[in-house]
Amino acid sequence: MADNSSVSHTAAPHAPSVELAAHIAGAIQAAGGWLPFDRFMQLALYAPGLGYYAHGSRKFGQLARDGSDFVTAPELSPLFGQTLATAVAEALQHTGTDEVWEFGAGSGALAEQVLGELAQRGQAPRRYTIVDVSGALRARQQQRLTAHGAIVQWADTLPEAMTGVVLGNEVLDAMPVKLLARVDGAWHERGVIFKPNWSVAPDGQAQTAINSEAFAWSDRATALRPPLAIEGGHDCVTEIHPQAEAFVRTVAERLARGGRGAAFFIDYGFPEAEYYHPQRHMGTLACHRAHRMDDAPLADVGEKDITAHVNFTGIALAAQDAGLSVLGYTSQGRFLLNNGLAERMAALPIIERAPAMKLLAEHEMGELFKVIGLAVGEGWAAQGFAAGDRTHRL
Repeated sequence: MADNSSVSHTAAPHAPSVELAAHIAGAIQAAGGWLPFDRFMQLALYAPGLGYYAHGSRKFGQLARDGSDFVTAPELSPLFGQTLATAVAEALQHTGTDEVWEFGAGSGALAEQVLGELAQRGQAPRRYTIVDVSGALRARQQQRLTAHGAIVQWADTLPEAMTGVVLGNEVLDAMPVKLLARVDGAWHERGVIFKPNWSVAPDGQAQTAINSEAFAWSDRATALRPPLAIEGGHDCVTEIHPQAEAFVRTVAERLARGGRGAAFFIDYGFPEAEYYHPQRHMGTLACHRAHRMDDAPLADVGEKDITAHVNFTGIALAAQDAGLSVLGYTSQGRFLLNNGLAERMAALPIIERAPAMKLLAEHEMGELFKVIGLAVGEGWAAQGFAAGDRTHRL
């Protein structure tokens, strides 16, 4: 994200936010008064017509003044997708396939960049299929990608068997997570309860007020545990990722059935030894709005993104369990350099190089973001992991 400074939002939520809060409150009551956080996060982000990714507000952009909430790599520089296309072209050739699948295509910028570069190389795929749960974003994608005609298609479900190259840029971090809290040595699952405020109606009668203060944390004892024991006896909060791992397992199973294919997932995260390090005692859950970050996911529901870092060890294991092999795992910066980003930057005017530098710089996206490559069968010596491969650290 472009700016990780903390911010507090006190403006009154608009009607869809209030409606979403009421919808979530109803779900909590229907569930007996307590909702696990992953279900709360699912509703906050994806409730039809109401969730953050389901309504029409602008999400992607470079500055808060353009009405956006955060920036992704394709929005920073077209060199991101153009360079990623090198890895896609290599994967299409090695797998003998002619289709690309992109999950969570956002504004459509990445698809536009990858397709443009592949076409310039004379390697345009037969089909580029986008799978996105957001109808609002799909409409924007369709408008942006009209120049590519019937090559681009959209799908709501996956076939039982898939072939081709799968792309997922900042998809896994937006998948709902379960929260675990160790308090006084005992593990709990952290969930959400509804604590309505009360207001006085014009006729003097008390009525329930649905607002950003209506939700609160509540812990319940659980048998769930992090995949790696967290050393020490201190209190801590962390996440586990059953939905992201189930998603990767499903994609891997479909590719394995198809017999040919590869996948690249790009996101911020760590291997599990770093993810569950004792010093990361507050977890990684964060919210993004107007290019600022806060740690209050229960407030202003539907008005901001909610994310958690990715446990790449869990992703690798889920893929391997379903029959894929790991091509490699490295930082985004190293992956892009291996695929020729420096040479592309050198051909640009100096003023156009600065945004691309953010893709590489360790204090920006270069180190925090990682790339994992997966393939059906034994794979190949992928160029993106030729130097700086960290698979041994997963």
